[in-house]
Amino acid sequence: MRTLVTGGCGFVGTNLVPLLLERGADVRILDNFSIAGPDRVANAGVEVLEGDVRDPDAVRRAMDGVEAVIHLAAFGNVVDSIAEPHDNFDVNARGTLVVLDGAARAGVRRFVFASTGGALIGDASPPVDEHSVPRPISPYGASKLAGEGYCHAYRGSYGLETVALRFANVYGPRSEHKKGAVTAFIKRALGGEPLIIYGDGSASRDFLYVEDLCRGIVAGLLEPAADGVIHLASERETAMVELARLIVDISGAEVPIEHEAPRRGEVERNFAMARRASELLGFQATVSLEEGLARTVEWFRHNGV
Repeated sequence: MRTLVTGGCGFVGTNLVPLLLERGADVRILDNFSIAGPDRVANAGVEVLEGDVRDPDAVRRAMDGVEAVIHLAAFGNVVDSIAEPHDNFDVNARGTLVVLDGAARAGVRRFVFASTGGALIGDASPPVDEHSVPRPISPYGASKLAGEGYCHAYRGSYGLETVALRFANVYGPRSEHKKGAVTAFIKRALGGEPLIIYGDGSASRDFLYVEDLCRGIVAGLLEPAADGVIHLASERETAMVELARLIVDISGAEVPIEHEAPRRGEVERNFAMARRASELLGFQATVSLEEGLARTVEWFRHNGV
């Protein structure tokens, strides 16, 4: 089917597009190039349109002839959203509404929304799942919850097939522009700099390799029974200090691990159960954290970023 990928020049998009093409999809990308340019998909054989998801005219042009949408475009992360809550809302909440509305008006059949797990649910005793009550403690989490709400509303009001996939903390190759612990740790380790942990290192996350995530996204796109919200997760809780030590060992770097004060708005402990993803999508994370980190470190080392 002809599929529009918003934010397709970013980290997840550039890993996802080749998989869609392998499945025979006719792919179009809408991206404002704020993070990365079209050169990242130059040889992929896809149509790339420059435009912002907040621009109804750009969205309308991008929707022409489209049967499905994978909405990846988003603003920043937890830390960015605390610094710029209005910008975060504008892209993640209003932008999602504009894309949903454009899809409904264009007669799009299927809409996959890239949501988040930990930031949306907030501080809750892990493991979390689709029954956990969302209580976001950052503007980023709140904006993704708003997006989920609009997805549900457009399904009910306009018959648009929507599903919100709650991503775990995604990592892997082509993530040089991503703001997150894995990217920061690898860059610092390969650069011979100390790894910085905010807090005592006990804070935990669910790290999911991008190849596994993309398989889950494609399954969510193709499975009509997939609706509501679905967690895509590794189901493994990893403390930040463990992550740092793994990256130091895998990279072979001789660098210290240092600690700074915790940052506001970040969840303490988080990992999710992917039971619903397994039942509906046949999803299961297959790449271990150790193997995924080894592949990612090698990609960074080979590409010199």
